[in-house]
Amino acid sequence: MELLHASGVEVRDPMIIRTKFTKDFSWGFYCTNHYEQARKWALRKKPQPTLNYFEYVENKSLRVLKFEETNDDWLEFVANCRRGFEHDYDIVEGPMADDQLFLFVDDFLNGIIDKEAFLKICKFRYKTHQISFHTIKALGCLQFRKSELIVPDETSKY
Repeated sequence: MELLHASGVEVRDPMIIRTKFTKDFSWGFYCTNHYEQARKWALRKKPQPTLNYFEYVENKSLRVLKFEETNDDWLEFVANCRRGFEHDYDIVEGPMADDQLFLFVDDFLNGIIDKEAFLKICKFRYKTHQISFHTIKALGCLQFRKSELIVPDETSKY
């Protein structure tokens, strides 16, 4: 499966970098199989928005968690990861809480909306995809293919 990683540079050797804030599935190396989503991410990485293409070769011995859709389990997992919970999965795959959806995740975490209201909002959103690699073994499933510098057009918003 071809995956894309958005960055501000070419990334031949993926790494897991711990930052101040955790993401949907905790710290990891994040990719997607949606070109437009990756392009949008890359355009935020000024001045050198770059898409890195990887071939993902599945390793059946790894612990993988896959969410097919935004549901109760996905929301609990994302909420826990955003709170700093660290899981023991090698790879996690599923929908992402993009910038707009993140605001609703934040509302859920702060008790402003309940789980039912959040999941209703998710049903009307466009499909997103992310796959995150959380261990050195998981990163071994990725083979760098190429990188591509993205040139913004007049319709690009970042």
